[in-house]
Amino acid sequence: MSTVDWSALRVSLGLAGLTCLVLIPIGILLGRHLAISTYRGRGFVEAAIALPLVLPPTVLGYYLLVAMGGESLLGQFYEGLVGRQLVFTFDGLLVASVLVNLPFAVQPLQRAFEAIHPSIREAAWCSGLSPWATLWRIELPLVRPGLVSATALTFVHTLGEFGVVLMIGGNIPGETQTVSIAIYDRVQAFDDGGATSMAALLLAISFVSVGLIYGLTGRGKRRHG
Repeated sequence: MSTVDWSALRVSLGLAGLTCLVLIPIGILLGRHLAISTYRGRGFVEAAIALPLVLPPTVLGYYLLVAMGGESLLGQFYEGLVGRQLVFTFDGLLVASVLVNLPFAVQPLQRAFEAIHPSIREAAWCSGLSPWATLWRIELPLVRPGLVSATALTFVHTLGEFGVVLMIGGNIPGETQTVSIAIYDRVQAFDDGGATSMAALLLAISFVSVGLIYGLTGRGKRRHG
């Protein structure tokens, strides 16, 4: 009987961790900007961020494949820089994962920043804090629940992503084959035991990850309550 594909699990965990590492700072800055700024066209910016939530993964994956392929400016720049193509590599997978998970990082943080009353920022500025110090010392502690939600959603969604991962990364064992793709391969090969084991492991990791993060958040709330 087949066992768990540990190399696929390593790729999935590495991809999820790096996606969070890259995307959460972007989510903080972009979410705060959208929360406190009013300008014409802001709705279109929010719509662009939300597109991965409504587009079919195959459509999104196709456009990313075109944008990152060997004929694109990005693909040619990357190939000239490192000597290999961007698509069907872990690096390309990471770029696609960051773009696909953008709404999961930005939207919870935007809502959290919107919940901060403007008078709090104004009081911090009047006290002599710079905008950066206000963000670091005042706002980030207040948006901690949104930060936790963004991290949890980004991590877990990356673990389970299938369509875009398959189109951009292909199915290269040890480099771009994630757990979700490995499960699909097991099903195609009628390996029910292997598919069941890996699906159960992915379910357990996702459940424990979200449970630990929200548990830590709840403990922090009780401590400061």
